[in-house]
Amino acid sequence: MLRMMAGWVNIANLFTLARLAAIPFAVEAILTGERMRALVIVLVAGLTDAVDGALARRFGMITRVGAYFDPIVDKLFLSAIYIAMAAITQVPWWLVIEIFTRDILILAASGVLLLRGKRRFPPSIWGKVSTFLQIALALVVLIQDQAPDPMVWAVAAVTALSGIHYLLTRATIDGGLARE
Repeated sequence: MLRMMAGWVNIANLFTLARLAAIPFAVEAILTGERMRALVIVLVAGLTDAVDGALARRFGMITRVGAYFDPIVDKLFLSAIYIAMAAITQVPWWLVIEIFTRDILILAASGVLLLRGKRRFPPSIWGKVSTFLQIALALVVLIQDQAPDPMVWAVAAVTALSGIHYLLTRATIDGGLARE
């Protein structure tokens, strides 16, 4: 057990675990109006999201656990943040529903691919841009106490585009969802 654990324990995966552990603190800070605390948590989480992948690639710390766990934690973190911001009317609920729908479709497609024996689900550039814009919008909302409409629409457009792109390229061409 200890040997198996040691194989995935590295700084990149610890950053991912830290993001997971930060979720309740970020949500609580948003819901209680502690914008500065929420801003710091979301900013640090966004930075660790960028750093963990770079560290894993640069220093050979890529693990199977990290490859699966990191995108799931990203989705959990952003989903929780957006639900909290919508609950206090800082972002529209339709945007939260769109983000959730995209993430559920991607997770479902990944699950099907996993069942069919595919073990790699590389993110697309559009997925990375979508995640970046979602984090950026959350930060802007926490700074300005409102969601600028042009930024909301940009997040919505790129979120939709990234979901469609993933399903059309990663799931059907690479993974064979369309094949029987």
